[in-house]
Amino acid sequence: MLATRERVRTESDTTVLVWHKSDGHCDGQCDFHPIACSDTDGIVLPGPTQDVPLNLDKPGESWCPDCLALIRADHATEGRER
Repeated sequence: MLATRERVRTESDTTVLVWHKSDGHCDGQCDFHPIACSDTDGIVLPGPTQDVPLNLDKPGESWCPDCLALIRADHATEGRER
């Protein structure tokens, strides 16, 4: 799934990566990525989008829960349309 990362500082002052489903196109030269979980928010000064597995198991990285729910809902709908 194409996603863009958000660096989030935790209460213990560490940084984790939260992946958001990309809701736009990126050529790697943009300074804002719209994200699927918000009509108004996005990632400012992002890196390029990356292909991120849905079953993400890297320490310090996770999917945005809202984006993951949207992805799963899309996949469920696609399965019914086949």
